[in-house]
Amino acid sequence: MTTNKITVAVPKADGNTNPIIHKATVSAPTNIACIKYWGKADSHYNTPINDSLSLTLDQSDLRAVTSASASLAFDKDRLWLNGSEEEGAASSRRFRACVDGVRALATEKIDPDTKEVIVSKDDWKQMHVYIASYNTFPTAAGLASSAAGYAALVAALVELFGAKESYPGEFTAIARQGSGSACRSLYGGFVAWRAGGEKSDWSDSIAEQVADEAHWGEVRAVICVVSDAKKETSSTAGMSTSVATSELLAFRAKEVVSKRMKIIEEAIKAKDFEAFGKVTMMDSNQFHATCLDTYPPIFYMNDVSRSIVQLVHRYNDWAGEIRAAYTFDAGPNAVLYTLDKHVIELLALVLKYYPCESEDLMGDYVNNKDMVSKALAFELDSGLLQALEKSCSIRDIGDVKMVYCTKGGPGPQVLDASSEVFEFKVE
Repeated sequence: MTTNKITVAVPKADGNTNPIIHKATVSAPTNIACIKYWGKADSHYNTPINDSLSLTLDQSDLRAVTSASASLAFDKDRLWLNGSEEEGAASSRRFRACVDGVRALATEKIDPDTKEVIVSKDDWKQMHVYIASYNTFPTAAGLASSAAGYAALVAALVELFGAKESYPGEFTAIARQGSGSACRSLYGGFVAWRAGGEKSDWSDSIAEQVADEAHWGEVRAVICVVSDAKKETSSTAGMSTSVATSELLAFRAKEVVSKRMKIIEEAIKAKDFEAFGKVTMMDSNQFHATCLDTYPPIFYMNDVSRSIVQLVHRYNDWAGEIRAAYTFDAGPNAVLYTLDKHVIELLALVLKYYPCESEDLMGDYVNNKDMVSKALAFELDSGLLQALEKSCSIRDIGDVKMVYCTKGGPGPQVLDASSEVFEFKVE
């Protein structure tokens, strides 16, 4: 049972009977970009100036859970986020684009036993919706919470309305109107978002799966949460300023990204971590360089973030190969990609240089207890520690708030009634 229940009063239907409420609950993953999306080509359609590519993360710890309900008993559309109702949010352009976009693709709801039509397409149009969503990780701190949230919204509405696409990728085109990177969270594994622009309605700006989560199952991610606070400059505001002022961003979109997309897609298909890791780090660096090139400049990374960059490079130098690859979205939190054979060593390194207050609190500091025990027992190579001494220092307790150990995972999952966020009380 979820601990995020929201109790909502619903009036009885005509004839003093209980109202019919149609329900669906799904979970959706976050995704972390390796080739970054930054800058809108068309703000109305929420389309990007360049292609991007990400890895969808496993939902064991990082996910959004959304319940969508529809009923003739509801008097208006309403939205709850993380337990609190968002007044006016249901009339926002992004919310309406998702709800109205999916509802337009609704199909008849058929009784599986009698084969009778329970809800017609026209019936759906008469119903208001109640949406409730919560994240299992910090919101607006650079962990792509909006991507998971809007992907969950669209996926829940698809399940609720029995929606069917009129062309491949249409649901992703709807999701990106909520949050750009949400389109990538509708698929598992490695996912590309094609910028599009050949069609006037931008219906070609869609996500495509490059490889599913099983293709390169050895890839792991160690996420260092440097800050769980809301960032000072939102992604939307940051992008707008960057597009208006950064010549580097324009050059990147025109000359650099297409080449990097080709490199990384080939690396993924060949399971070439050396090539994958290098282009991932280079693209993260360039993204933050465009933020610095923005006027006035935007600073998403901080001193702790930069110390993680330093640590990763020194670790790779010692290893003589790329064993870890960092990437930072619009926030200070580090996502460190590695392979299963190196993840314990990398976690041991993180725990040494970004220590927990005590081993007794380690269960709250790292999400995976089994990996923690292995990392604490792992003896780091003396040569590695000697190499790191020259340029890396052990940081203060609290510089990293939490560590998630995760991997690639599937797209949205339909959940059963026990996970439903709403608890309707008929009055």
